[in-house]
Amino acid sequence: MSKETPTRNLALDLARVTESAALSAARWLGKGDKEAGDGAAVDAMRISFQSMEIRGTVVIGEGEKDEAPMLYNGEVVGTGNGPEMDIAVDPVEGTRLLAYGRPNAIATVAMAPRGSMFDPKPAFYMAKLAVPEAAKNVVDMDAPVADNLQKIAKALGKDVEDLTIFVLEKKRHEQLIADIRKAGARIQLQTDGDVFGALMAVNPGTDIDVLMGTGGSPEAVLAAAAVKTVGGELLVKYDPQSEEERKALEAAGVDMNRVLGVNELITSEDVFFAATGISEGTFLRGVQFTGKGAVTHTMVMRGKTGTVRYVESHHRFDKLMEISAINYDVEHE
Repeated sequence: MSKETPTRNLALDLARVTESAALSAARWLGKGDKEAGDGAAVDAMRISFQSMEIRGTVVIGEGEKDEAPMLYNGEVVGTGNGPEMDIAVDPVEGTRLLAYGRPNAIATVAMAPRGSMFDPKPAFYMAKLAVPEAAKNVVDMDAPVADNLQKIAKALGKDVEDLTIFVLEKKRHEQLIADIRKAGARIQLQTDGDVFGALMAVNPGTDIDVLMGTGGSPEAVLAAAAVKTVGGELLVKYDPQSEEERKALEAAGVDMNRVLGVNELITSEDVFFAATGISEGTFLRGVQFTGKGAVTHTMVMRGKTGTVRYVESHHRFDKLMEISAINYDVEHE
């Protein structure tokens, strides 16, 4: 049987993009200015994309929901040479986490061949259910919470009481939290970061078994890139949080009862994903400044091979700034 010749792993190039964003954003840790931290990450990411040998188009840009700086939808990135790619970005997932010095802010990017990423249209929010590979065929987005948890627990060889569910601590989740508690499962409440939550749910060796709840629609597509690589499942469904959003979806002809799986969110197997820790985290360590440089920790994934890498990078700012327009060493201008 003939086999394909291995092609370039573009996820390793994406790692440089997320590293640059994390290094720039980390200077704003705990300074109370989420727009400045996000803006620094966006600027660094935009510059880093310039050296990638792709014809990239940003199809999932972050920022419209909260008026943050953004790599905008339709923006062209890369050198203009190489493959045509869809790009999904979240330069800082967890801008509040960064602004207040809290754990688990990350910089993240996903990439797939042109036309293979789902367009959520005018949706800002989607309900989500992420589970590891062992439970991917037993979940139902429209089933009661207790039923899903019982089936997930059985698939994972656990009792429901052993499960830990990642839920964003939002008012909209009061009933969900009550249902999970009634079923007997444990909950880890986080203020932000449902890409991070999905990563935790589908990767072995973490203390999270499931992600449940409503979060941003851009984050759904980003998370799908990672979930597709490791073999878990991410189910999503439109969940507008305002009448304005609902009317916009109706005007766009969106079927709000439709449930989408990971293979509909990203149709190609040739998907790439990278995430770099910004603030110290339970899953990815944050940026550690050393005086002359910094250390970063990045997760790099390639869907076609199913390869997941964890990369620890040691950066020297004097060397970096000889070849980069990004001023990483802002403390020593």
